[in-house]
Formats: sequence, C-alpha cells, structure tokens
Amino acid sequence: MAVERYTFPFTAIVGQDRMKMALVLNAINPAIGGVLIRGEKGTAKSTAVRALARLLPDQVVVDGCHFGCHPEDLETLCSQCRDRLNDGENPLPTATRRMRVVELPINASEDRVVGTIDLEAALKEGSKRFEPGVLAEANRNILYVDEVNLLDDHIVDVLLDAAAMGVNVVEREGVSVMHPARFILVGTMNPEEGELRPQLLDRFGLCVDVEGIRDLDQRVKIVEERASWEDDPAGFYEQHGPAEDEVRGRIAEGIATFPEVDLPRQILRLIAQLSITLEVDGHRSDLVCARAAQAKAAYDRAGSVEVSHVTGVAEMVYSHRIRQVPFGKAAPALGEVITRIVSA
Repeated sequence: MAVERYTFPFTAIVGQDRMKMALVLNAINPAIGGVLIRGEKGTAKSTAVRALARLLPDQVVVDGCHFGCHPEDLETLCSQCRDRLNDGENPLPTATRRMRVVELPINASEDRVVGTIDLEAALKEGSKRFEPGVLAEANRNILYVDEVNLLDDHIVDVLLDAAAMGVNVVEREGVSVMHPARFILVGTMNPEEGELRPQLLDRFGLCVDVEGIRDLDQRVKIVEERASWEDDPAGFYEQHGPAEDEVRGRIAEGIATFPEVDLPRQILRLIAQLSITLEVDGHRSDLVCARAAQAKAAYDRAGSVEVSHVTGVAEMVYSHRIRQVPFGKAAPALGEVITRIVSA
C-alpha cells in the first residue's frame, strides 16, 4: 500500500497538459482506443500513467475471478464466471479493487502476452487448462507498454486487436479459449529509437508528442516539486489532495455521463470535413474524434459536444494520421489547418 499511497500526484506534474488530457479522455471512454505518447526520456510519461491510476474509481469485481469481471455485466463475463452462475452461484460474490497499471515487459513473448493452453490436459482430460497472460491481468486496468516501437510488430498487432475487440482469443491445435480484455492502452516511444509502421500508428486512438520543457521557471518548479515529494511524500500528497480530488471527481462524473452527452449532426459534419481536408485514410479518425470530443465534453461537464471540444482533441486525433509530404515540401502546421477549417 505504501507504494501506491505515495505515487507522485497527477496534478503536481508540471506542464504536459496535452498528455495528461489524452490519458484522462481514455479513462473516461476507453473505446477511444488508447494513446501513444512519443517523446524523449525524462518527460514524465510513466509518472503520469501511474498517477492517473490513483484517480480512477474503485471497481466492483467477481471475487476470485482472475480477470476481474464485472458481476452485473453478464455479456462480458469470462467462461469461469458463467459456469459459476450456471452452477447456481447467483448472485456472484463480489469484491472491490483499485485499478492498477499492468506493464508489458519489452522482451515479452506472444505466449506471455496472450496466455497459454495446456494441450496435454486438453487432449487427455478434455479440459481447457489456461495459463492467463498479460492481457488477462490488464482486463479493466491500464496496460502500459513502454518503448512500444521496439516490440515485434506481431505483438503490437495482438495488443491492438485485443484493445479494439475487448476480448482475447487464444487458439492452439484446434483448442480455443476466450476471455475479456478491456483495458486502457498506453504506449510510449522515443522516435529516435525507431518508428512504428503507419498501419500500427493509425490504430492508436490518440497520439501526443512530448518534449522537455524549455521555460526557465517551469524547469525550476519541476526540481522543487520533486524535491518536496522526496522529502515528505505524505505531506506533498496531502498538499495536492484538493486538486487530486477535483480531477478524480470530474473523471468519475465523466465516466457516468459521457454516454448521455449529445453529439449534434453539425459536429459530426465538422469532424468529417477535418478528415477529408487532412486527407487521412479510412474512417477511424472520424470515430475516434467523435468519441474523444464527447469524452472532453463530459469532462467539461457540458451536455452537448461543441466546436471547442473538437478543436481541443483534434491534434491528438490527427497528428499521427496525416500523410507525409514529399521530400522538400514544408508540411502545413496541423493547428493552423484545423483553425482554418473550423473558422470557414
């Protein structure tokens, strides 16, 4: 408990507002599809992810379930929980847990990620003995993948498939196991160490570029805040308690209200116009932008999505989806293009 109790506060992170907002929006609506954070080391990427977990509401889970199934969400129950229901264990026993950050090791194999099936037991006994993997641990939690660009492309595909479908399917020699895998996906990378393929980039809902802060006063404040936290973690967290409670409350309220936020047709037309003008491929950008704008409106306690909510998320939606310009040509500033379209 001591480690969680003294996590550096989310609201004490200096700057990096766009990164923090991208994380909050995915917490409100994980269907956005996760966030990829690109930038140099030492820019509070992992600190922000761990700090976010402290701000998320506690969860009700089925007691004894490895996947942390929600007892009232019958459609997403794992096979074990369904068997317990069929055996008369109704209602299912419940427990409460905090959301946590599940980290994927950089050298993780596919079996470690998706889990393994004991084929010998399946053939001899007819039973499906399944050894859960990282995706099982991540269900209803935050899955944090550091240096995602250094992972094998196939592993990244598996992660993104599970994030999109909300389930993990493991098949070996005609034996298959399926379990829920709904999580907030956060990937980080340093572009200097290699890029992700465009096909994989597009499948991350949002993308944020971060860099070291150049403002003198803010850099000094970073050192001062860190020193204060190291000297007295409990006192430092108490100092930021009111701000943490404010964000915690807004996230919880946003999770509860975002499905009710109105998404006017004229906003959808604006989003479609953005995608057409920026010449992005496919329709994923439209869906992500609509979901992110809706989550932003919920966080802002607005009953309807407005133009400001779209402009507040647009760069995070489109920055990794716009086509590269030919060599020698200057790329238009994304923010300027968005402003011009909105103002038209």
